[in-house]
Amino acid sequence: MPARPSAVLLFLALTAASLCAASPKPPSPKKLDALQTQALEVMKAKAAALNIQGVAVVSYAPGASIGSWTSKMVVVGHLTDTKASANGNNLLGIAYAKSAEMAVTLQDSGTANRPPMTGEFGWQGGTILQVSSGYIVVAFSGGKSEDDLQVSKAGLEVMKSGF
Repeated sequence: MPARPSAVLLFLALTAASLCAASPKPPSPKKLDALQTQALEVMKAKAAALNIQGVAVVSYAPGASIGSWTSKMVVVGHLTDTKASANGNNLLGIAYAKSAEMAVTLQDSGTANRPPMTGEFGWQGGTILQVSSGYIVVAFSGGKSEDDLQVSKAGLEVMKSGF
């Protein structure tokens, strides 16, 4: 006996509802912007407490894999460090290199069990977390790796509170 149209419609409605429930929605752009701003403020405070300066980056990538993201950054004292090496350090570049490594490995920066690829340094200081609707990627550059990681973890705590 063929299914009745009302039974088919009910099945389709229930299937659609379950698919929507299985795919959590990311925060609205306005909420995400506010969350990223709050995370960056906390990172600035943590960096000040550790007496370090540099660059903080927070990113959110929706979905099961990283194919795009929304990021926000702030300079915490200075964008570059000309005393760190003969050529100086672009701290924004390093923070984004940490983020790029995490986007590929889905692990905290500097913890992948492989040599760094070109464009990566393999330096610690960034942290990543998978949430129900995607990934949160947080990085700081400017201090020692262990200090950078503390700053990043402070930002991650704020970010994950919104998911």
